[in-house]
Amino acid sequence: MVTGRRDAKLPVWPVEARLAALLPDLLVFRKPRGSEPELATAQGVLLGVHVTGFTALMDRFSLTCKSERDMDKLAHIFSYYISDIVEHVLCFGGDILNITGNMLLALWRVEQNQLSDIITLVAKCSLEIQEKFGIYHTREGQDLQLKIGLSAGRISQVIVGDERQQYLLVIGRDVDDVRLAQRLAQANEIVLSWNCWMLCEQYMFEVEIMREDEAVKLRDMRIIDPFDFDEHFDKCLDYLPHYRTSAETLRTALELDPHSDLDQKLRKHIMKNLLKKIDEGQPVEYVSEFRTVTLVLVSLEFHKTAWMLHLCHLIQESALYISTVIEKGGGQLSRIFMFEKGCMFLCVFGLPGDKKPDECAHALESSFSIFSFCWENPAKTKLVSISITNGPVFCGVVGAVARHEYTVIGPKVSLAARMITAYPGLVSCDEITYLRSMLPAYNFKKLPEKMMKNISNPGKIYEYLGHRRCIMFGKRHLARKRNKNRPLLGVLGAPCLSTDREKELEAFQMAQQRCLHQKKGQAVLYEGGKGYGKSQLLAEINFLTQKEGHRVLPLMLKEADSKQCFYAIQTLMAIFFEIDTCPAYYRQECLQRHLRGIVEEQLHCLFNDLLFVKFPLSFKVSHMDDVTRQKKVKACFIKVLQEAARETPLIFLIDEAQYMDAASWEFLETLLSSMPIIMVMTLTPIFTLCGWAQHFLQSPQAILMPITKLATTSLLRMACWELGVVSIPQELQIYLHRCFGNPLYCEVLCQDLLSKDMLLFHDLQKEEEENSKWETLSANAMKSIMYSMFPANSEEGQELYVCTVKDDVNLDTVLLPPFLKEIAVSQLDQLSPEEQLLVKCAAIIGHSFHIDLLQHLLPGWDKNKLLQVLRALVDIHVLCWPDKSQELPAEPILVPSSINIIDETKEKKTKLDGGSACLLRLKEELSLPQTEVLEFGVPLLRAAAWELWPKEQQIALHLECACFLQVLACRCGSCHGGDFVPFHRFAVCSTKNSKGTSRFCPYRDTGSVLTQVITEKLQLPSPQDSFPFQMKPSRTQEAFSSECCRTEEEFLDQVKRKLAQTSPEKDLLTTKPCHCKDILKLVLSPLTQHCLVIGETTCAFYYLLEAAAASLDLSDNYMAFFYLRKASSLLGQPSAFSFLKKHKVKICQFEEATFCRLLSEVCFNMGHITLAKKLARKALRLLKRNFPWTWFGVLFQTFLEKYWHPCTLSQPPNNPIRRIWQFCSSSCIACPYSGSSITWRPQPVATGLPAWLLLCRRIQPRSLQMKPRLSLPMWSSLSSPRAWASRTSGCTVSRWPFRKAVYVGSPGRDCWPQLSSCRPWPTPSSALAILTSPSSWIWPVCPCTGESVGAHFSGL
Repeated sequence: MVTGRRDAKLPVWPVEARLAALLPDLLVFRKPRGSEPELATAQGVLLGVHVTGFTALMDRFSLTCKSERDMDKLAHIFSYYISDIVEHVLCFGGDILNITGNMLLALWRVEQNQLSDIITLVAKCSLEIQEKFGIYHTREGQDLQLKIGLSAGRISQVIVGDERQQYLLVIGRDVDDVRLAQRLAQANEIVLSWNCWMLCEQYMFEVEIMREDEAVKLRDMRIIDPFDFDEHFDKCLDYLPHYRTSAETLRTALELDPHSDLDQKLRKHIMKNLLKKIDEGQPVEYVSEFRTVTLVLVSLEFHKTAWMLHLCHLIQESALYISTVIEKGGGQLSRIFMFEKGCMFLCVFGLPGDKKPDECAHALESSFSIFSFCWENPAKTKLVSISITNGPVFCGVVGAVARHEYTVIGPKVSLAARMITAYPGLVSCDEITYLRSMLPAYNFKKLPEKMMKNISNPGKIYEYLGHRRCIMFGKRHLARKRNKNRPLLGVLGAPCLSTDREKELEAFQMAQQRCLHQKKGQAVLYEGGKGYGKSQLLAEINFLTQKEGHRVLPLMLKEADSKQCFYAIQTLMAIFFEIDTCPAYYRQECLQRHLRGIVEEQLHCLFNDLLFVKFPLSFKVSHMDDVTRQKKVKACFIKVLQEAARETPLIFLIDEAQYMDAASWEFLETLLSSMPIIMVMTLTPIFTLCGWAQHFLQSPQAILMPITKLATTSLLRMACWELGVVSIPQELQIYLHRCFGNPLYCEVLCQDLLSKDMLLFHDLQKEEEENSKWETLSANAMKSIMYSMFPANSEEGQELYVCTVKDDVNLDTVLLPPFLKEIAVSQLDQLSPEEQLLVKCAAIIGHSFHIDLLQHLLPGWDKNKLLQVLRALVDIHVLCWPDKSQELPAEPILVPSSINIIDETKEKKTKLDGGSACLLRLKEELSLPQTEVLEFGVPLLRAAAWELWPKEQQIALHLECACFLQVLACRCGSCHGGDFVPFHRFAVCSTKNSKGTSRFCPYRDTGSVLTQVITEKLQLPSPQDSFPFQMKPSRTQEAFSSECCRTEEEFLDQVKRKLAQTSPEKDLLTTKPCHCKDILKLVLSPLTQHCLVIGETTCAFYYLLEAAAASLDLSDNYMAFFYLRKASSLLGQPSAFSFLKKHKVKICQFEEATFCRLLSEVCFNMGHITLAKKLARKALRLLKRNFPWTWFGVLFQTFLEKYWHPCTLSQPPNNPIRRIWQFCSSSCIACPYSGSSITWRPQPVATGLPAWLLLCRRIQPRSLQMKPRLSLPMWSSLSSPRAWASRTSGCTVSRWPFRKAVYVGSPGRDCWPQLSSCRPWPTPSSALAILTSPSSWIWPVCPCTGESVGAHFSGL
């Protein structure tokens, strides 16, 4: 929701205040008078504000937006614009009656003798509104303007409905006058009705008389002394008893004391799904959603002769019937509003919590029922028109904080209103409703195209004729056709594939054998969810049985077929007699040929009505009653089928058998027990079967075979088939987890990716030379980690392809296809409101999430409530624990946040229920595991829940997550914190400080209060910030830092004592398990997604580098390649000329050098040595430290290295520098493998390669004897200590290039370099260059903790 006050925090109100904010004062302060309808009259002034250009803006959005997701910009623009107008009206004492579509209606209720003063007040308010908000320029090029109408006089308020739901209407001549004044006004004009003009102080206004229309156009107010508007305003306040008395709120209705009667009265006027969210305590911002709904707009025009009370009764009767029918179909009556000739009822199917399958079909049937009911009473209604549309809309709150309404906004709302005018007296629907209803085509009639105001492309419009029986048979084809290029998994030419469907086919084959040997009927019923491959299985059985020479009768049923008695058997027999496809004139002759010799000719007329033939009525049949005729027809059918089964076995294939009528089930059971026939059917388990169907399933000859979801490997093979490749990348495999084993979902997702052109295809067999550019490395990267899947029918010379995802595509934010989103949203709406809110918030975090971060997003939730809801979602498998087989961590992964939040929760629980013992007891009752990380068990549900958030609120929540995770983006506690890119934050923050601005550019959205508040929290890591995992330093560190080392000997003695704490038996370092992998999964990877969603590409680049470095630390080269490819797409395409190079993202030189270094390391690990060297050279060039390019420089550099190398080997065993290095290693390096140790071994230059080529710390010849995943200095030969003298003491101190970083700076006069004045230079490559610079001072730094080792020499 958007508010007019940008800097104010959203208030936290009690439930009564939140209810009052949704309703006008006319309802809040009214006194119930009795049974409905209630009719009351009052005097007042009406103000109508019409936002012109809004419908045209919606049409422009529907035509120009790239995706449906961008439609919520429309709601944001309207809500932001209307909120200022609402607050302005409230400041002048107005009461907002409703916000309907693009119109706002306000009322000043006063006595008749006070009307003239109030008209002056309202006129002043209107002039200020036009002056401040008269025109609003949008970025889309469509301006919004205001047309304002005023009227005054008698107003009637009507309350219709029942005890459960009630609606407010304002009717009367003056209400019609304000709408007329609006239509007469042009943009930025104010028009007064004639009655309003006659009641006002006319001498105070400059007007233009519109005599033909009997209205007055207001120009301005005359300033006449001693008239003072402030005094007049104070005078008018005495007429407005409910005007606000405090500056905190704009309405006194929000400050009323809670009362049960008031609460019950207000609840009747609010939709039930919104009430559930308010009772749950959800904030106003969390209520709004962006979803696809079906709208039904009912327009009733009454006779003009109907007097007021009679009109109220007509509206009351219509409202009760419409609400009953709509609720029965799964929708809700949203609101009722009057227009010139009658009233309109807006009904919505698919609101939050109400999503049902087949909602379009239910909306059409409900609409036709309402249409028929209204036309049955022509004396009451003059004209009935109904329009149905389906599409994406914004379902949420619009307006100001003090007064807002829950409404739906979108182009489909405007289209429904235009269809009412264009096609009066009909039940019309748009093309999307027609297609998604899946109703027979003969129930519709295409309507001629008509021009609609501000609707450029309405599409095809259809008239719904209701469900009627048509002279035709059902479809003889199945829902799916067999694809010869893609056989069923596990059968027929696919021996190397999965056998997931062999068990199902084996059940059919066994039934077939029993039927042939035992001469008894057999039935196999496959039961599975939608999309599990039931229709594909039937298509395969159809192919196999026809290949064997059996006669197959296939049939596909629909939901409408269940309402026709004996429809399934009628269609099956028409297929058997082959009369379903023959011409009508030949149908009787064809049927007679099949019946001849089997059924008596005088009984042929029994089939006239059933099979649409015209045999002459025989004397025998004419004397039969209906029951006897039905029995005789069934006996004839059985006799014909028995005769046919003697020649060749008969097989019935019935798809979607849950839609079969009861009479057909009864006949099939009789048929199954009387002849050898095979029936194969498919069922969907969510439907309740009739009694005959359940009796059929209990038959000993029927086998119920459940169809389970496909295994992951089978699904990946299916994806390869759909895409026509033999390999898919790892990120695409993660994306396909949304399928959750459903073949249909996999097919839809793959086709969606192809239609959106998000994939690149590469020839697998094409020999490529070694890549010279990073941008062309994707194909080779895929080949190196290829997912092995080759087609079974591959021929020699056949082209094989692999696919990759385009660099600018983020699969995590790709919108679901509408088909899958509808399925997932309907599943989400089956959950309770608190479960829905938890799933939506968890969807913001990602596939895996920590419960502390989840609690941070859930407003007002304590730990008890969170654990209860989590347990419920785990029980129904919506959520799950990541891997129960893994060992649970001995210590929490997210230490700081966990401690803080749990402590706060314990304090709250102490006040509520006696302390943290309740929390522990609840954990025991819920039997929750020790780990606090969960993930989605249904990934498709997570994707759909993420899309429901409006864009503004979605960005605000992603900012909250980024703020929460930012302090955790470092190495784990076992590694003592620190950046994965050595001292990344130091270099970035030095660049930030030099520019004087933050690297996090706040997301500025004029309509978002919450976003602007959160943005202030989000900053890049600061070098002064201690790493979060150092909040609890180890005992050795505390002891070490607490002692003052005055001499070098004392320092080295301490190092010796610390080294003595290692295992004396095996000389192993005592280390804790490393959780950097969890940090990468739960912190760094989500952080990149959060930054990308909110548009902070600079920060996203920062954390992508961190994630890539972490992946390399974990020996996951492909994921490092994946993160770097994302970072590369953020930088944009490189220019052919260096002077034209301009990155999309502003990064410092250090980050660009780090990016090149990581690219070089990844290329080296993939075997692309040339490209790795090229990128390494570029990294050094960015640091202004180049390779020697001449032969003389090479010889000289090699000579220096060979000279330094013997110095390194000549160091004594007790070299103090060695001991310092051992201390830093023992305190800072987490050994990934237990049993490994760190040995002191200066590495020789391998294979004669100069050490200056070993730039990156992991790019190394394989002959170097390195421990796995253990980082040691890669420039060993250059690392001999060199001496320099301190000007302060004159002592000689050896310096040593430590593993990660050194501080470089100019020496001060008679002092050591200070940390604050030192310039960070955090890469080993730069350290190589620094060592060769005689003018540099070296300040050794502990590689992981960032603590200056030089501090321990402060006494020298």
